[in-house]
Amino acid sequence: MRAVYEKVDGSVAAPAGFRAAGIACGIKSNGKPDLAVIASDVPATAAAVFTTNRAQAAPILVSRENLQAGAGRMRAIVVNSGCANACTGDDGLEHARAMAAMTSLALGVEATEIMVASTGVIGVKLPMTNVTRGIDEAVRSLSRGGGPSAARAIMTTDPFPKEAAFEVHADAGTFRMGGIAKGSGMIEPRMATMLGFVTLDAAVASRLLQRALKAACDETFNAISVDGECSTNDCVAVLANGASGVALGERDFAALVDALTRVCEPLAIGIVRGGEGATRLVTVRVVGAASNDEARQTARAIANSPLVKTAINGGDPNWGRLVAVMGRSGSAFVLEQSAVRIGPVELFRDGVPHDERAAEAAEYLKREEIDVEVDLGTRGNGTSHMWTCDLSAEYVRINAEYRT
Repeated sequence: MRAVYEKVDGSVAAPAGFRAAGIACGIKSNGKPDLAVIASDVPATAAAVFTTNRAQAAPILVSRENLQAGAGRMRAIVVNSGCANACTGDDGLEHARAMAAMTSLALGVEATEIMVASTGVIGVKLPMTNVTRGIDEAVRSLSRGGGPSAARAIMTTDPFPKEAAFEVHADAGTFRMGGIAKGSGMIEPRMATMLGFVTLDAAVASRLLQRALKAACDETFNAISVDGECSTNDCVAVLANGASGVALGERDFAALVDALTRVCEPLAIGIVRGGEGATRLVTVRVVGAASNDEARQTARAIANSPLVKTAINGGDPNWGRLVAVMGRSGSAFVLEQSAVRIGPVELFRDGVPHDERAAEAAEYLKREEIDVEVDLGTRGNGTSHMWTCDLSAEYVRINAEYRT
């Protein structure tokens, strides 16, 4: 039977055996929460995907080291916001390793059982006196009710926290999953998101968990874009501790991917919905492609097009911009058999424009959530989707003033 999903409270601490906390320790000058810890009461298997950017932040390097050293076994994740600890040289690596060591000491576990993540301004060193105090306070504050506070503590320019949790009733038994994520700008991950953390109280072997996380990310975090920018700090990690007594094996792989996708999708969409300066959530669908990969290639090109995104912001149903992106995307494309739809309004079909429908499409573009669908005209079965947002003057303002 298909799994049944029931929404529950608790965010990333909803699964059994997990606790979380989020506190303010002074990394951010505005006094907002800026440090979080997510911990498992028992050893957990871990999986992660990291940024493909060659400029990788110190916490990415340290988390990779620890995952390898611990053979995929982890006990906690420590996260700070307000400072990316990226491009900070040897000091940055020392500080990231110190964050792991401090967290392990406070929890009474090995330093290699700690993952580290950071987000914020690039090229700034962490104030380690504040971080040391913050880690001690966060570990003392760990609780089953701490998920929402952790979600707030990892935010930077996010307008709202992103969190989700489900109880899953599957053939293998009943277990829980929870997650939090952050991201608002510099979003076009090509692997994951800015930061995302998922917990699971089923037992899963680390290699199986890694495969499932990659599959789920491909359809969620890898299918979003705010501005086409791939960050130095992108990371999604999942911990599975088996506290529910349910074990998921190879025969449960499809169910595991479905469950991870179910918890990651609202987090991913939330990132786009809260994109810097965004006024509209846009779902881009591509059909009629020669393959799913070519459909995704075109969907990504549309989602990242400044001309398309500014037209949507201005409520302009400029179908010509979409046709132009389809033609330059690198995917197979047959103009004479292609089509463009904005919501329910078909504006272009088989080489013929229907500008008499422009007013109807412009009215549709006043909505906060819109759909754009294009047909590449190859008569193939390839399909894909991306979630993106419009590009506004507010996005320019936020990023023009980011460091000042």
